Amino acid sequence: MRYNTLGGTGLLVSEICLGTMTFGGGSSIWTAIGELDQKAADDIVVKALDAGVNFIDTANVYSAGLSEEITGKAIVNSGRKRSDVVLATKFNGATGEGPNDRGASRKHIMDSVEQSLKRLGTDYIDLYQVHGQDMLTPVEETVRALEDLVSAGMVRYVGCSNWAGWRIMQAQGIADNRGWARFASLQAYYTIAGRDLEREIAPVLRDQKVGLMVWSPLAGGLLSGKYNRDGTGPDGARRTNFDFPPVNKDRAFDCIDVMQEIAKAHDVSVARIALAWLLHQDIVTTVIVGAKTVAQLEDNIAATEVTLSPEELAKLDAVSALPPEYPGWMIKRQNEGRADS
Repeated sequence: MRYNTLGGTGLLVSEICLGTMTFGGGSSIWTAIGELDQKAADDIVVKALDAGVNFIDTANVYSAGLSEEITGKAIVNSGRKRSDVVLATKFNGATGEGPNDRGASRKHIMDSVEQSLKRLGTDYIDLYQVHGQDMLTPVEETVRALEDLVSAGMVRYVGCSNWAGWRIMQAQGIADNRGWARFASLQAYYTIAGRDLEREIAPVLRDQKVGLMVWSPLAGGLLSGKYNRDGTGPDGARRTNFDFPPVNKDRAFDCIDVMQEIAKAHDVSVARIALAWLLHQDIVTTVIVGAKTVAQLEDNIAATEVTLSPEELAKLDAVSALPPEYPGWMIKRQNEGRADS
């Protein structure tokens, strides 16, 4: 297991982060994603920690808060010191029926952090993330509230998830101007079959020294190699019951065809190749993997041992390359013969 600094901070996090969306279950989408009870979650957390994973991510909306409760107890049950774990959670989604029970307002932030601390059974959160782009609340209000949490010692670092590049720049500019805590990370969707963030978001992350935490690295299981072009897959599989995130299926299966060849050459699963490709991208800080079984987790973690050759990376890059889009193609054209752009 390798460790990377989280953005421009000195915090070291494992290149694999354990996602806990499969913990809890309940109604709605959570049944399709996972219904792991405390014992099953305990086993997965111990296996991850034993493998060198020091980063665990959850959210207050996962299984209506039950995921946070199970995660907190699993860390205690593992016997590891709290300081050995970098614990991340998120806020923004609806936590009640009231008009102020969602979003990134000061009120919802303050209410949410207290509830998360209680459910997690801890007195501080290592990384507190805005779980979405709230276009109603002024960014300055959100950034100021997060600064207050850092100053109070309730939160160590702050980040965001599913934000546009321009919005991240807006928040960083406000934080820099006021001397407040900057976003250390962005949690975003990124896969070999969904490279959209390379257009505008990746350049912002590099420029602002913001770490990238990848969610759904297998595109909801689609890139596991278990599905066919006709849409059929194993019974009970996540994509069969919850077709998310949106993916261009034709492009995805073109990628899978190439990954199957490479997986066969390495004698590993297609899922490991999909994860290994991400781990070879310099913009990636950590890849979040969620598992329903210990065996699945072990296979995902084993992707850290896969080294792709330059030729294999070239094949994967070619089949997954984004189609040209303005202004990218014009920028490239106008900078031919100059420094890399």
